[in-house]
Amino acid sequence: MKKITIAIDGFSSTGKSTVAKQLAKALGYVYVDSGAMYRAVTLYAMQHQIISKDSFDVDRLISELDSVKVSFTCNEQLGFAEVYLNGTNVENEIRTLEVSQNVSQVAEVSKVRRMLVNQQQQMGKEKGVVMDGRDIGTVVFPDAELKFFMTASAETRAKRRYKELLERKEEVSYEAVLINVESRDLIDSTREDSPLMKADNAIEIDNSNLSLKAQFETLYDIAQKVINPY
Repeated sequence: MKKITIAIDGFSSTGKSTVAKQLAKALGYVYVDSGAMYRAVTLYAMQHQIISKDSFDVDRLISELDSVKVSFTCNEQLGFAEVYLNGTNVENEIRTLEVSQNVSQVAEVSKVRRMLVNQQQQMGKEKGVVMDGRDIGTVVFPDAELKFFMTASAETRAKRRYKELLERKEEVSYEAVLINVESRDLIDSTREDSPLMKADNAIEIDNSNLSLKAQFETLYDIAQKVINPY
């Protein structure tokens, strides 16, 4: 059976990672969460007082990029790879609202993007990979055999993200989460380097009213037809 590259792009909190994990597991593919890589660099910047609510020392971050090592290690129990920053598991730390509030600024930095895009392309050289993010189908894998673009209303995405953060025991308000979602949409869509956009040949999936099961089945059926067209 041939292996292909599957790129899943879209706005924040559209469930890209969830369906990408499901799809990779069902197909026996490798799953890569590119957004987690940007979150890990952001966490590094926060830990070293490079970025905060009021300031961002871009030049210092660039000068320290050689000290930022992002990797993935498979967790057999969870069934997917967890993110490590300089050898430390940061899977939970990178999912906080505070990281979310800073990650789009870090992702705007061209040298950060070049470093991570290079790593992502190396991960997908052998195909058989499902990767989700903002520029996978347009920049990382422009020749991917299958591309999806996930979308949903900002309100729907904020409700999902708010519920997720509450389950993580974070003290947040829905209003703050909605503001963060809308702010990230604007920054991601208007940045100069690799802005979030739908690839010309991507299949758009609006999952505002789709269950997780229906969403997965939709993408899986399409993937099967591309992998096995006859």
